[in-house]
Amino acid sequence: MIPLHAARERAEEAAEKLRIYAQPQRLMILSLLLEQGEQSVSMIDEATGIGQPALSQQLAELRKASLVTTRRQARQVYYSIADSGTELCVRGIEAVFGAGDLSGLSSGVAHDERSDLVPGVAHFARVVGR
Repeated sequence: MIPLHAARERAEEAAEKLRIYAQPQRLMILSLLLEQGEQSVSMIDEATGIGQPALSQQLAELRKASLVTTRRQARQVYYSIADSGTELCVRGIEAVFGAGDLSGLSSGVAHDERSDLVPGVAHFARVVGR
């Protein structure tokens, strides 16, 4: 793996991907899909309360960024997390910002009770750096 400091193009790709994650409604959708698995548009709307047309707009952004996949069944469209990389990012964001734990990132990583934010960041950096 090439470190970002050594490859401007990779750094730009990473920054663009982070821009997609940096939107509250998209994070809510991704978190729901991570926790509940595949969901229909109506189920996502009910669980998040985002409402139309904002939900359609955010789902389109997630599709465009290849963070979710879709499956059509009759008139319903179902969404799910696209891949393990997306799953890892969402788990990491939840762990860093206190919405989840680190168990999905790496087995045997314990939470340091001295601080709510810094240990999650340190553990996440360690897991990704392996």
